[in-house]
Amino acid sequence: MDFSLTDEQELLIESIQEFCERNLDEDKISAMFENHGMSDELIKAYLEAGFGLMGIPEELGGVPCDRVTLGILTEEFAHCAGTITPFLNNTLAMCDMIDFGSPEQVRMCMDAYLETGKPIFSLGFSEPGAGSDNASMTSVTRKQADGTYVLSGQKTWVTQGEVFPYVFVVSKDEDPSPENRSMSMWLVPLESEGLSTAPLEKRGQQIMPFCEMYFDDVVLTEDMRVGEEGAGFKNLMKNFEMERSLIVAQCLGCAQACMDDAAAYASDRIVFGKPIASYELIQQKLTDMEIALENTRNMLYKTLWKMDRGESIRIDSALLKRYGAMQCAWVCSEAVQIFGGLGYTTETRVGRIANDVRGMQIAGGTDEIMVYIAGRQLAKKYARK
Repeated sequence: MDFSLTDEQELLIESIQEFCERNLDEDKISAMFENHGMSDELIKAYLEAGFGLMGIPEELGGVPCDRVTLGILTEEFAHCAGTITPFLNNTLAMCDMIDFGSPEQVRMCMDAYLETGKPIFSLGFSEPGAGSDNASMTSVTRKQADGTYVLSGQKTWVTQGEVFPYVFVVSKDEDPSPENRSMSMWLVPLESEGLSTAPLEKRGQQIMPFCEMYFDDVVLTEDMRVGEEGAGFKNLMKNFEMERSLIVAQCLGCAQACMDDAAAYASDRIVFGKPIASYELIQQKLTDMEIALENTRNMLYKTLWKMDRGESIRIDSALLKRYGAMQCAWVCSEAVQIFGGLGYTTETRVGRIANDVRGMQIAGGTDEIMVYIAGRQLAKKYARK
């Protein structure tokens, strides 16, 4: 077992640290929270630094890399920034289009991405009654006599849905019933007649605005379809394992930032004439926080390593998401506790980070659904032959 980083990975970490020092200090992050977004200049700078191209095929202008390196990029960027940024979502969105889109759709989206650093579409997958349970999706597309299609339904938790000019939608074909697993993907212009939006207010991740979307008989044409007809459910499942792994990498980076701050504060804060780090209760918190971070990190990179080797990570990714998201949120909460009242103010970043990371116990599949996914597979794994 070799836990060492390659020279390229070491250089990547140094580059991320330099980028964040220049572009993502606390004053700038506070301004982003107030403005609910990042500047176009910063997003383009991320792309030009090469970070936004990692994981994208070389023939499309990207920088191919293994999944372990993508995990390092995601973790270290969240660690240095100390916040959840839209960059991971942008990369995952582009990967979805590259995997499923036609050559013309991929080229259109990549041309725009290479120019701005932003995808031209948001992802409209979740619904009020169908988050982890995708089979309960009720958005439906029905074919008309003239060869067009009509889309009806509602999507929620659409990240940056009111920002981008298109939305990448998954809907059922013809029949909205739970038994129907035939779904298709569509690239729908935001300005389409019958499509409306409403912002969603949330307690964290303020740099990334979310919205709900309503589709009231939105007319679609065949050239707007992404991928094969009826293959949307299978496609939707394909990238979840990687997405969940990188969500945990983002959680881990943020939780490490909280650990950095809390441990340093514990050495500086004097209570009853001694630093609070000298008291056993605080030492126990720091010890258990470090264990949680190390366990999550080991699970994360083993999972990505297995994925790079072509091994199944169906169980690994669910266990990782269940354990990692919960433990990272707990580490952030303990950091707030170590800061005491100061941690509950806006004068420190640990409270902000805790709010950001708490949402990751829901994003990409809830803690509870991970038990459902892993539990079924574990019963099969350990069944007596």
